[in-house]
Amino acid sequence: MKSGKWVLKDSGYICIITNDDETYYPSAEDIYFAQFRTVLIVNGIKVEKPSDDLSNIKFSKLPMSLKILLRQHVHENSISIQAEIISTHKKEMIKLNTILESGIDYILINDTWHPFVKGIFEEIKNLLIQAGIMTVGKITIKQYLYIRNTASHLLQDEVGTMLLDKNTILPELSEDIPLFVGRLYPYQYQGYRWLKMISEEEAGCILADEMGLGKTAQVIALLAYEKTIRQSVSLVIAPVTLMENWRRELEKFAPQLKVMIHQGTKRTGFYQNLQNYDVVITTYDSVLRDLSMIQMIKWNLVVLDEAQAIKNPSAKRTVAVKQVPRRVSIAVTGTPVENRLTDLWSITDFALPSFLGDLSQFQKKFSDDLDGAKSLEPTVSPIMLRRRVNEVAKDLPQRINIPQVLKMEKNEAIKYEMLRKQIIDEHGKNASLIALIKLRIYCTHPMLYSGKSEDPALFIKYMRMLEIIEEIIANKEKILIFTSFTKMSDILVGDLFNRFGIYCDFIDGRVPISDRQQKIDIYSKIEDSAILVLNPRAAGAGLNITAANHVIHYNLEWNPAIEDQASARSYRRGQTRPVNIYKLFYASTVEEAMNDRLERKRMVSETAIVGIDGSKNDYLDILKAMTLTPI
Repeated sequence: MKSGKWVLKDSGYICIITNDDETYYPSAEDIYFAQFRTVLIVNGIKVEKPSDDLSNIKFSKLPMSLKILLRQHVHENSISIQAEIISTHKKEMIKLNTILESGIDYILINDTWHPFVKGIFEEIKNLLIQAGIMTVGKITIKQYLYIRNTASHLLQDEVGTMLLDKNTILPELSEDIPLFVGRLYPYQYQGYRWLKMISEEEAGCILADEMGLGKTAQVIALLAYEKTIRQSVSLVIAPVTLMENWRRELEKFAPQLKVMIHQGTKRTGFYQNLQNYDVVITTYDSVLRDLSMIQMIKWNLVVLDEAQAIKNPSAKRTVAVKQVPRRVSIAVTGTPVENRLTDLWSITDFALPSFLGDLSQFQKKFSDDLDGAKSLEPTVSPIMLRRRVNEVAKDLPQRINIPQVLKMEKNEAIKYEMLRKQIIDEHGKNASLIALIKLRIYCTHPMLYSGKSEDPALFIKYMRMLEIIEEIIANKEKILIFTSFTKMSDILVGDLFNRFGIYCDFIDGRVPISDRQQKIDIYSKIEDSAILVLNPRAAGAGLNITAANHVIHYNLEWNPAIEDQASARSYRRGQTRPVNIYKLFYASTVEEAMNDRLERKRMVSETAIVGIDGSKNDYLDILKAMTLTPI
């Protein structure tokens, strides 16, 4: 039998050199058994106790726990990784290369030998290999999130809290955003830089800012920047109600981007046509219908607006959307959790597939209750940007105007056009505001014009209003809805109460003046969400309704004073929160002509003294309203 001698190499590794000059590197278990259990034959080599040959080294029975230290380098917006040896009484660094390249499962610290905890060496090595981490230095957010979610017990994570602090990671810089026209508020700029970082890391995220904080503008800033560094096309998937709004916002903030709407009868059947644009806007249903074609493109960014649309994991639209090839996924929603925690799982599974495991794993790990939500929060927070109005109020104006430009569905547009031509045939150039009332009524809701009783949500404008209300209710806030038409008020009160099960009342000319304040008092005392439907003339002055911080103008007025006085029911002294003012109107209809007039009048005169005065401009506005067509 060969005999050998214990030798300490300059590298810090212990080996056995035999009497015929062969070298053998023993494991920690070999050394431990030879030293403490007097097992003096190692790999067929007869040896003494290690301490007999290595008198300068102390041998400890205490195993060392090996962990991975994760640190954030703020200046580089990157995560760097090191492996660190930790015990209850000592702390020492070991190079990551040693873990990945060697088979050494012990360490010498200040001339004292320590074994690693049994199995920890292989566990860490395998984890790093699975994450694709092969060397010391920068790792991607994807790699960080993988090892954090897979084996948090192996980490000393100094990144997590910093990653959540977007101001720390993304210090505000005074740089222009290429191809972006307009000004972002400071928190929006921070959001853009965060989205930019996510894109550069080829990861995915959820932009979950509260309603009214301008999520669309932040995404468009990223789309504009991406145009300057990549030629591949990006895809925006949104509800049909938001098609026209996205097109106009892109035209406003990034006019140099080539934009195409892929929806309805104008959908192309050739994927090459889509690649001629910078941004393609489409609907969830269009993705479902045209999935095979859409899959022929490796999209740059895929943006889901109102991403709660895929909250049901088994829905066909959800399954289809998650099959779209993409470099980066961005889910945009103000309500990442509406009913169940699985809502968030489904949205996250789009943003960063497999991040939360499969659905069954998720449901086993996170109970659908408050405790489950609390335990889920630190896991999902690194990929979610969520700011609330009260957190960034200092950056916001007191009044946030949110135009909601809508495009009529094909059948709606055909009926509108028939009505427009009928009015022209009847009145010709003598059309007046009275003649236009038919078009205004139709734009408010076809049920008012036809007298038919049907589901009001079949109408595009009503659908968009419901989407807005759902998010407001999710935040437990109050709403004022203004409409000029009594029948519309009745539809709103009845349907919204049945649909949402919350307090809903009205104030118009049918309510005696002496009874109006009592209705407001009841509405204001409700602690949950509530809705008041108001006629802008009956409730447009003298009432103080600061309990509401959301105002929806369901139909527009010719006179900006009437609209602004109505908005001022909530946006007035005593209001402590920014007020969101939503204006719903149809593109290429009488409502767009009215909106253009409102904006023009505001620019040239004080709102309080503007009205219909029979001037030439009023006549031109009427003529313009008669020429616009949604066909």
